[in-house]
Amino acid sequence: MDAVFAFIVTNLPLILCLITGVALLVVEVFMPGFGLPGISGLILVTLGIIITWNTYGAVAGLAVTIISLALAGLSISISIKSAASGRLSRSALFLNEEPPAMEHEETEALLGKEGVTTTVLNPVGIAEFDGVRLNVLSEGTYLEKGTRVKVTQVEGAKITVREIKG
Repeated sequence: MDAVFAFIVTNLPLILCLITGVALLVVEVFMPGFGLPGISGLILVTLGIIITWNTYGAVAGLAVTIISLALAGLSISISIKSAASGRLSRSALFLNEEPPAMEHEETEALLGKEGVTTTVLNPVGIAEFDGVRLNVLSEGTYLEKGTRVKVTQVEGAKITVREIKG
């Protein structure tokens, strides 16, 4: 018992690097883009492998690499399964109800309306028209947040906008 405790205390930085790194990789799966959690997770897992390699040798480093990859894969697959149909799917993290559909007349009334982007359009994002936030598509161009736009085309739920110059 004392030997196990001593091993854990001695290798605490290594264990924390690996567990935290894998947890950050799981978080990255649920975040759009490749951001801070993913990069930090990769750095921590790599650091844990390097620490093992330098302390215990190549065989231990290779074993920790394989274990880390297996643990990351298993954790990610379990969290995705939970997000699809498990406890996580019933949490507030996921929107489970469909937004109300806009009627044909409402979408056609948007044609020619002017508004402001509330997110970056690259080329998809959100714009606000008369206090209503809608998912929109720019005409293939990147538009910054706060850009004035005009609706140029409406096809069902697809609302295309163009930047208003000047």
